[in-house]
Amino acid sequence: MVTPLEVPGVDLGVLRTWMDARGLGDGELTDHELIAGGTQNVLLRFTRAGRSYVLRRPPFHKRANSDETMRREARVLAAIAETSVPHPGLIAAEPDPEVLGAAFYLMEPVDGFNARLGLPDGPYRTDPHWQHEMGLSMADAIAALGSVDHVAVGLRDLGKWDGWAERQVGRWRKQLDGYAELPGYPGPDIPGVDEVGAWLDRHRPTDTRPGLIHGDFHFANVLMRFDEPRLAAIVDWELVTIGDPLLDLGHLLATWPTVSDGHMALDATALPSPDEVIARYAAQVDRPLDDVTWFHVLACYRLGLILEGTHARACAGQAPKDIGDQLHAHTVSLLTQALALIS
Repeated sequence: MVTPLEVPGVDLGVLRTWMDARGLGDGELTDHELIAGGTQNVLLRFTRAGRSYVLRRPPFHKRANSDETMRREARVLAAIAETSVPHPGLIAAEPDPEVLGAAFYLMEPVDGFNARLGLPDGPYRTDPHWQHEMGLSMADAIAALGSVDHVAVGLRDLGKWDGWAERQVGRWRKQLDGYAELPGYPGPDIPGVDEVGAWLDRHRPTDTRPGLIHGDFHFANVLMRFDEPRLAAIVDWELVTIGDPLLDLGHLLATWPTVSDGHMALDATALPSPDEVIARYAAQVDRPLDDVTWFHVLACYRLGLILEGTHARACAGQAPKDIGDQLHAHTVSLLTQALALIS
């Protein structure tokens, strides 16, 4: 059983009072357990008055934008509630960091599993068709997300669209350079970061279109259904914004288990090929995919530079060293993949 002392930043007594004020059950919070799978934010499952909840808040050592990130996540989950996008249902949100030391929200538990942590016994392990369909359902999910009318659901101002493609390299390079402010960080040791950035700037697509993007879409950030081979929910919405939805396809390709070197491994040998994933996505969207390689390379660049931030924080003692080392190795792998794509 988890106690408040074992979950920095989650005082169960304060949470109970907050829930009382919102009519969310009564009595003690019981059966609390931390949910494994992520490397950054806190996920706490618990029960009250026979109903299960999942609390999500930033890590105890917050980043400068952690509270705003939680508020954005909650806003997006509320906005897509009536869409076909598989996602956890939002129950309630608290934007004020004074309550628990950070903005947070409560969501419905999802009856699903993280395939990165292992496949359940049954057809997922034994039936190649289930594994194949599981992979194709990843394309279905981002096609559904990219088809959401973000203006109609009230998310027009979630991100700045004008000049989006032109800003990408400078935006993420600036973030990488900013890690130098963290004490103990020796600076980036990332092969090809300048070469990949220059290639992206030289080959920017002329046909980009605004839409809602998850921003970190891969197998570790989804939960699969137990009863059929498709997604139960997309989770970890901290990078959600307005951008070209093809970037989510790029992220999926950049992290596809068959093209990684073990950092995104999956115990499934019958997954579709990346080309099949692209074809499945293309069949559901009304646009050409001529520039998919650019989005694939951008995804490698962007994700790699984001992950390097955890390595920098680990060097400063603000994140576990083993996680920092793991994510730095993933950054190197992603930039190596990008170099291969542009060579």
